Amino acid sequence: MTGPRNWLTVLLLRLVAGIAIVVPATFLLGASPAAAHPMPHSVVQLDVYEHSVAARLELPTGELARASGIDLTDTSGKAVTAAQAKAVRAYLTAHIHPTTTAGKAGQAGKAWRVGIGALSLSSAEQTSTGVYRELVVKAVLTPPAGADVRRFTFDYDVIVHQVVTHTALVTVRQDWAAGQVDGEGTTQVGTIALDTRHMTVAPLKVDLGEGSAWRGFVAMLELGGEHILTGTDHLLFLLILLLPAPLSATGGRWTGLVGARSALARIGRITLAFTAGHSLALAASALGRLEIPAWPVEAFIAASILVGAVHAIRPLFPGREALVAGVFGLGHGMAFSFVLAEMHLTTGQLVTSLLAFNLGIELVQLLLVCLALPSLLALARLRAQPALRLTGAVLTGVAALGWLADRLGLPNSVARVADSAGSRTTVLLAVLTTAAVLTTGWGVAARLRSPCAPESEGDPDLDPDLVPDTSRAPSARTAN
Repeated sequence: MTGPRNWLTVLLLRLVAGIAIVVPATFLLGASPAAAHPMPHSVVQLDVYEHSVAARLELPTGELARASGIDLTDTSGKAVTAAQAKAVRAYLTAHIHPTTTAGKAGQAGKAWRVGIGALSLSSAEQTSTGVYRELVVKAVLTPPAGADVRRFTFDYDVIVHQVVTHTALVTVRQDWAAGQVDGEGTTQVGTIALDTRHMTVAPLKVDLGEGSAWRGFVAMLELGGEHILTGTDHLLFLLILLLPAPLSATGGRWTGLVGARSALARIGRITLAFTAGHSLALAASALGRLEIPAWPVEAFIAASILVGAVHAIRPLFPGREALVAGVFGLGHGMAFSFVLAEMHLTTGQLVTSLLAFNLGIELVQLLLVCLALPSLLALARLRAQPALRLTGAVLTGVAALGWLADRLGLPNSVARVADSAGSRTTVLLAVLTTAAVLTTGWGVAARLRSPCAPESEGDPDLDPDLVPDTSRAPSARTAN
């Protein structure tokens, strides 16, 4: 009896082992390739303001449908129907519960108010997931009066409560008081996921640390400097107006040089007028919280650059460059104000930001003008000045035409190339610095070679037609 029983036992064990191997293998081999890919995660981006926190939720529609039963995977376009929007808002409100962790006595654990705003659908792609559809939701989280907006408990289990493999990544995109203002990078706060050991979703403790107005001021100072440095159109307008500043005009042509002091005075007036114009417009539009459409302002800026390029070829308003710089500076200031408007700052933060942002613009602008100044003065005295001036003006005019067409709704490669120049700030600074050093050294060497003679004497590179004639009357020598 023992022998047959052992043989039957071995047979049954082998049969069970075979089933244990074949069945999982069948499921794995028969599964679609997409099932083996990592699933996309949710993203919660926070913008921290003085009295509230704005949240941007990026929710994969496939996982959202499995968790909530609201199917958005087959929705065409970017619109959500009214019925779907109502269902989504109800679902999100039931699964987002921020509460206080600090504030006035007795407020710990008190619920924040959650407002669900605009909904939209878009395509997205995360690492190793491929393209998928996602629902983008804007929400506002408002704490009770007196509660600390920088420290709260984020009880959030959207999707995670039903899809056990899903995670939600929580980041901060903007936090003025912490010096995070550019909106380009994010700071990770934490990850929300299911605790598989206890089958619960633990709330995320959010602690953003101490913020201060000084950190916001410094960040806005840096942002202002970066904005003018990478703003190709703003720099090009100023430089193209400065290009003919050392020249005098006669009969609708640039014919000679003004004195060094007159050239410096012109450059100073143009720079100050441009500064005053854009500072005034920046302050008025930002403090007045004016909602100005972007495209007319951008088109106006492109037109101003085109006018400056034409003026560098043929004088349109000789001697009145400062006035033109101030008028066109108004449009450039309105463009600067768009940066501040997107931050939704309180009045106190806005005043501080306005001062710091404008100061950053002016400091970098002053640096660039100082670097360009030696080259502008030296260029005006070279025989090749007309050709170099015309080349620069034509290139600037072409860029301005490309920008103007782009701002009027006609995208083109010229505008894209011109915009990309703003990403090469290191190259720009290196070129201006090198040119300033070389031209300054050249000027010093020329004076040392001939300290008592006219600057053009003995230097084959200087154009005698562009050097003031000392034999003429002073009024003819300094004609504008």
